[in-house]
Amino acid sequence: MATTPVNARVRKHRDQLRHAGLRPVQIWVPDTRRPGFAEECRRQSRLVAAADAGDPDLMRFLDEALDDLDGWTE
Repeated sequence: MATTPVNARVRKHRDQLRHAGLRPVQIWVPDTRRPGFAEECRRQSRLVAAADAGDPDLMRFLDEALDDLDGWTE
């Protein structure tokens, strides 16, 4: 187990990330534990699936986008 206090290790790690050109951000995301979350996901998924089914050019577009990714590693 490391003997360095946790806050010092976290500070060192964050300093290394900043040195690498990164910066911290805070985002807010839905609480997956909230009642009704799963049902809302299903509702939105059904809406997206219905919209996708009504767009005949979507699969062609997605296939072309995937072709652009071939060989991309970074």
